[in-house]
Amino acid sequence: MIGVGVMGAEHARILAFRTPGACLQSIYDADASRSKALAAETSAPSVAGDPLALVHDPDVDAVVIASPDATHHDLVIACLEARKPVLCEKPLAATESECHRIVEAETAIGRRLVQVGYMRRFDPWYVDLKTRLESKRLGAPLMLHCAHRNVSAPTWFDSRMSITNSAVHEFDIVRWLLSDDLVGVQTFQPGVRQPNAAGAPVFLVLETERGRLVDIEVHVNAAYGYDVVAELVCEKGTLSLGSNTLSTIKSERASGAPFPEDWRGRFAEAYRLQMQAWIRSAAGGTPGGSSAWDGYMAAIVANAALRSLERKGRAAIERPARPTLYD
Repeated sequence: MIGVGVMGAEHARILAFRTPGACLQSIYDADASRSKALAAETSAPSVAGDPLALVHDPDVDAVVIASPDATHHDLVIACLEARKPVLCEKPLAATESECHRIVEAETAIGRRLVQVGYMRRFDPWYVDLKTRLESKRLGAPLMLHCAHRNVSAPTWFDSRMSITNSAVHEFDIVRWLLSDDLVGVQTFQPGVRQPNAAGAPVFLVLETERGRLVDIEVHVNAAYGYDVVAELVCEKGTLSLGSNTLSTIKSERASGAPFPEDWRGRFAEAYRLQMQAWIRSAAGGTPGGSSAWDGYMAAIVANAALRSLERKGRAAIERPARPTLYD
């Protein structure tokens, strides 16, 4: 386990306590005290002093990367060179060109070893949505409405990060849900005087190769709770994600459903199922979930959305030829 901040620590606990067939062998974090504390909590036998030493440790069979975005490229490449399966938190790398280099390196090996942590593909609500869509009972999909809302964002989280850090989840799930590629995007900012102010909302309209329309709202200062919304409009009806909670609260002359504080509450089961599937593949199968190619495509769409934001107009999404490894 490389990187044990908020996200990495959650992954480590899932591996240690909720993933049959897995043994959390070694932990590395730039903050050594954090590594030692988590190793004691999870009974991990080793604390590495260097991330590359962890990758090349003969007792380590597979690697989870949850370190800062800028470190992802070099660490994923190191895992590929060591021929070790790797689950890399999103984004796959900090830039589009780095994502491309990872795809090239994996293609040269001729075997899929990389999975990107777009965990929504394992979320029971999204899986149910896709299953019902593929039953064709409601006909073909026409439009998809998405929203991604957080309670609040730190002061350094600007409009660009709303696209590169939050909307990328939507880009991946849209491609997976619709089995369709994205070809164009226009980014808007409703009612914002300072477009790059911390937490400024963004609204994106995307076109797919098959002519579907997708709108995505990212509002990271929504205040009321963590909320992810998806409604699929089909020829004969609509499909929507289920509620964020199974409970209804009745109190103070009102009835309602509580919202989780952040993504850990909403997607806890998705993270567990993602890890379990990855461990099975690391033990001898092909990775499921999002591939390095999917991570690369998310970066391409994000860059197009940023161009649209800057130029205030539609941006085409260039799609390079996909290697047969990812068919």
